[in-house]
Amino acid sequence: MSRLEAINPETATGKTKELLDAVQKKYGMVPNLVRTFANAPAALETYLSFGALDAGSLSPALREQIALVVAELSGCEYCLSAHTAIGKMVGLSEEQIIDSRSGSSSDSKAEEMLRFAKAIVEKRGRVSDEEVNRIRQAGYSDGDIAEIVANVVKNIFTNYFNHVAETEVDFPKAPALAKV
Repeated sequence: MSRLEAINPETATGKTKELLDAVQKKYGMVPNLVRTFANAPAALETYLSFGALDAGSLSPALREQIALVVAELSGCEYCLSAHTAIGKMVGLSEEQIIDSRSGSSSDSKAEEMLRFAKAIVEKRGRVSDEEVNRIRQAGYSDGDIAEIVANVVKNIFTNYFNHVAETEVDFPKAPALAKV
């Protein structure tokens, strides 16, 4: 059971109703994460503003791979489940999803991006010059690096919110990774 109430879009009013209706129209559903953020319209608007990253240089698959590695590192069951489902929708295979959660990829450029995202989380943003140089050498521009950081932050935001709220998972649950 969630610690914070998931607002019912049908009974919401004012700004909350407006935001929830927009999510329903855009996605055809209102996930529990959004319904729970709706307790504070300012928090929900902040979360929704991260949608600007959808128009950035990183592909939907790369953004989902970032979400998966961050959720795995944070231990966020809600986000692991949501981004496993969304990852499949953007074309990631089961193997790519599992690899992403571990911070690896068969594509060397994507793997470097995952390694960098993982370092951002583990080092709380204090990555080394060597790590920045490595991501550049892998073919990422300064703009790409800024978007990687923004995607990591977006996912930490939702992971931490879900930890506090204990948001009820409304996606098929992601399987646990096999321990090596």
